[in-house]
Amino acid sequence: MSGALWERLSALPLEIEDYALERLERDVSSDFTRVSTVLRLSGDGHEGLGEDVSYDAEDQQALQDAGPVQPLAGAWTLGSFSEHLAGLDLWPEPARHDASVLYRVWAYESAALDLALRQAGLPLHEALGREPRPVRFVVSLRLGEPATMAPLRDRLDRYPSLRFKLDPTASWDDALVAELAATGAVESVDLKGLYSGSVVDNPPDPVLYRRVAEGFPDAWIEDPRITDETWPALEPHQDRITWDANIHGVDDITGLPFPPRMVNIKPSRLGGLRSLLAAYEHCEEHGIGMYGGGQFELGVGRGQIQHLASLFHPEGPNDVAPGGYNDVQPPDGLPASPLPVAVHATGFRWG
Repeated sequence: MSGALWERLSALPLEIEDYALERLERDVSSDFTRVSTVLRLSGDGHEGLGEDVSYDAEDQQALQDAGPVQPLAGAWTLGSFSEHLAGLDLWPEPARHDASVLYRVWAYESAALDLALRQAGLPLHEALGREPRPVRFVVSLRLGEPATMAPLRDRLDRYPSLRFKLDPTASWDDALVAELAATGAVESVDLKGLYSGSVVDNPPDPVLYRRVAEGFPDAWIEDPRITDETWPALEPHQDRITWDANIHGVDDITGLPFPPRMVNIKPSRLGGLRSLLAAYEHCEEHGIGMYGGGQFELGVGRGQIQHLASLFHPEGPNDVAPGGYNDVQPPDGLPASPLPVAVHATGFRWG
């Protein structure tokens, strides 16, 4: 692995004078109120933005209540700032979920990248030597309990070209799968078999696995839990299995049960820029397809993952749809896929 992408960014000068935190809040389609925190780093007349996408509202509240207490001020390079950040305790209270630790690192490092690029007068694509391209996206959606066609049909009636990433649950029966498949709009099914202790836990069910694998013969199958009971249902469809929740770095990709054709590279899940860029390089060097995933970002974070998708996997089944599609009632007039290139003249911004 060359590490050339990180070398292009790590030497960027970075001057930080202070920072501020901004609360964002919105009701979204998975029956919960999403809270996130925008991190605003400032220095040398510029501002760099990142977004903490930790899911627990209590974690976000503790961060906001503590305020800008981290010792970030100083003259750095992006590389030395990353090393400094690794030595800080970014949590005024212990994180309620382990994954959130990396999400917060991503907020600080993405804000630092944005600020360093703005101070250098460079856009990200130029700094990386890559050309941004239009981004194809899918809409991530749950169908309620018991599951019905209504959430998908509501969106598809108004946006006929939409494609979806759906979360199958135990209430999906053969009739629903057949009706969903008949739309031709289901591009991936997320079994969420690797989560534990979350609101979306989905225990491994060989009957459900077989039903969706056979019912959507062309769809990607994300995050099954492989057991002696589920593997017979999954093995014939091995080439369509992708991974997300367990991908935090290159070691997780090389340690998968079998070499993947496709993986979901979520920037926030990989945490630091160095780890993220190494994963991009590894996949490109080994011919592994990639797509990006969102975390119900409410602010600048959504544009940043769209920006990265435009540089590394614009044609993948990217779960990076504009945030309006996640509303309980999506508004009219939302952009269609693919998203046109919308990079800013400087920094790490999109849209």
